[in-house]
Amino acid sequence: MHRRRIPIAATVSILALLALAGGVTAATSRSATPHLSGSWSGSYSGAVSGTFTLTWTQTVRGRLTGAIKLSRPAGKYPITGSVSGGTIKFGAVGVGATYTGSASASGLKMSGHWKSGPGGGSWSAHKLLTVVKIKLP
Repeated sequence: MHRRRIPIAATVSILALLALAGGVTAATSRSATPHLSGSWSGSYSGAVSGTFTLTWTQTVRGRLTGAIKLSRPAGKYPITGSVSGGTIKFGAVGVGATYTGSASASGLKMSGHWKSGPGGGSWSAHKLLTVVKIKLP
């Protein structure tokens, strides 16, 4: 009986390619973090209902900082939070509210639940896009 041997270098190369292919598959299966910097408009309902606008910036690591303007309780409050993948978490310390939810992959919509003391409810928002006017000659 004659056995065919595969050289060690070829075996190592094949294993390396399989490992690389597995890593690429794993990396592409994770959802990308959407870019949420900018201005947003939304509404909330539940224990308290109203509308809000918020503006924030996002760091490379997904940290969010900015301000939210609420209709009830009326005022503008600083906010901080984070986004990872499509999951978003932020809070407005001035009113004791925390918000959790998800953002669309496009970074144009987000929604979730809010909580403040014993009350809470749902919220949703859409990104306000900037229109660029071009003056033609």
